[in-house]
Amino acid sequence: MNLQALAGEARSGSGRPRADDIDRHVGTQLRQRRIMNGLTVYTLADLIGVTYQQAHKYENGVNRIAAGRLYVIAHVLDVDVGYFFEGLEQDSPSEPTRQQRIFLELARNFRSIRIRKHQEAICMLTRILANLENASDPADRDAWQRDGGAGLGRKRLAIAD
Repeated sequence: MNLQALAGEARSGSGRPRADDIDRHVGTQLRQRRIMNGLTVYTLADLIGVTYQQAHKYENGVNRIAAGRLYVIAHVLDVDVGYFFEGLEQDSPSEPTRQQRIFLELARNFRSIRIRKHQEAICMLTRILANLENASDPADRDAWQRDGGAGLGRKRLAIAD
């Protein structure tokens, strides 16, 4: 991708600058990070001091984000400003990987779970699965599969309302 295309020098028929590749990329990064943090567009807009519509336009790359506003957004989302530009040097627009799509879906679904005990059970399940995959001894994995984790000294998942 050449620098002129990245700079967004092409103009629409009305003489106004089009949303360019950088703006769309920054917007995509903004949206992904917002979802990872479990925020709605409304909440993000409130935290950065803009309307819902403006935040939505930022995410879609329709409106450019001023440097000062990008700094505030980075602070709210707990990332460096450079985060929004990561992957920009690639020749083609980056599509989220399968793992990124799964993570975003998990974050979105987790946020919609209202019962705290259910959220804690999901966290425990992911921790157990991660530990299982990282177990170096195949006997540990076999024991887990036989008795649901009791052989590893883990308490069973108990979900109560």
